Amino acid sequence: MKTFKRLIILTSLVAAAQTVSAQHTYSGYFLDNYTYRYEMNPAFGNTNGFVSMPALGNMNIGFRGNLHLNSILYNIDGKTSLFTNPKIGVAEAMSKFSDKNRIGTTEKIDILSVGFKGIGGYNTVSIGATASLNAILPKAFFSLAKEGISNKTYDIRNLNAQASAYVSLALNHSHDIKQVPGLRVGASLKFLLGVGNLDMKLHEADLTLGKDAWTAKTNADIYASITGFKYDMSTYTPEGSNGGTPRDYVSGGKIDNFGLNGAGFGIDLGAEYKWRDFRFSFAALDLGFMAWGKTQWASTDGIQTINTDAYTFSTDGSADNAFKNEFKNLKDDAAKLYQLKDMGEKNSYTKALAATLNFGVNYELPYYRKLHFGLMNSTRIDGDFSWTQFRLSANIAPVKCLSADINMEAGTFGVGFGWLLNLHTKGFNLFLGMDRTLGKVSKQFVPLNSNGCVNFGLNFPF
Repeated sequence: MKTFKRLIILTSLVAAAQTVSAQHTYSGYFLDNYTYRYEMNPAFGNTNGFVSMPALGNMNIGFRGNLHLNSILYNIDGKTSLFTNPKIGVAEAMSKFSDKNRIGTTEKIDILSVGFKGIGGYNTVSIGATASLNAILPKAFFSLAKEGISNKTYDIRNLNAQASAYVSLALNHSHDIKQVPGLRVGASLKFLLGVGNLDMKLHEADLTLGKDAWTAKTNADIYASITGFKYDMSTYTPEGSNGGTPRDYVSGGKIDNFGLNGAGFGIDLGAEYKWRDFRFSFAALDLGFMAWGKTQWASTDGIQTINTDAYTFSTDGSADNAFKNEFKNLKDDAAKLYQLKDMGEKNSYTKALAATLNFGVNYELPYYRKLHFGLMNSTRIDGDFSWTQFRLSANIAPVKCLSADINMEAGTFGVGFGWLLNLHTKGFNLFLGMDRTLGKVSKQFVPLNSNGCVNFGLNFPF
């Protein structure tokens, strides 16, 4: 358990401190002359054509979740300590964790984008790369690290993680429907090439730790769709009279070479309708699938139970087999705990893209057309990793070359404040903002809250 405990702490720190790219600048959904509104609703068009600065046209750096760094790290006597420090009470430490502790992101890098008028409407061609990373850590995961055997049974079910990456070519077109005044529609076609995908589904891990014996009941599957990937195998030799016979298990993995390993297709659909001083909009993004190629499958092959009396614990803290001493000698790290079997290679592994639904209503003040207010809901549909947010914004364009937005967000990951400044002159466009304004940071300037997003872009209108 020593290695497993370190794994718990390391995973927590990595998940809580990670910095990645966000897919969209939601603060710009209603903002006048914000170049990339069409990515959130393909019905939105721009006044002018544009060419993006390669790799810098729409750059986002952000993170999202409900597992915060200040839940993992504490300041004890002027020093940074983990939540496992004995000076931190169990109740205090565990109160900061949710039943499902989530961290995740979907990121998109616009390598190059071009927008232009034509074919009766507005068009964009974009080349980009998309990656996603999501993880769910149950509360019992942290209880095991903090409490030891004081909590006899640990139900670590639904500890899941997924990661994928692919490159895309997107073609977008939008135009007004003349037969229905005020209605504008749009669509994007996306052609996808897969780089890699990993799905880790730890369905169940019931750990019963006692003074005389312990039992682990596990159920897990891992699907790795990565070119050149192979599992590493080791042999576990149980100790104690109930340990059983030696058995091989998956202890890790390695990549011998690298290449594309999948293809897919996606579509975005959107519409906007203007009625008096209101604009209503709806979009469904990333409707499609990715068909991954050769996939390495590892599994417990159903529920497996491991019993052993190799480790016995004494309540006497001074005894040789006291829990604090014996705990250091346990060797069943996460790999040994699950003891996954290499189930061989699957020829294909198909999964749906994570879809997003955006709804918006925009109200323009009739006595001051330069100011308007918007309410937006964005919902991501991705199984256990789904989330939703509402964003209320005030948008103003006091002069032709400048527009700005301030907004409040509330949803799955709490409440936050966002803003965006957009400078747009002839031949030059620069925007800067935050979907989630950063709060307190550590001495190393790492945000203590796991929600934040800094947005920057440089484009050239024509």
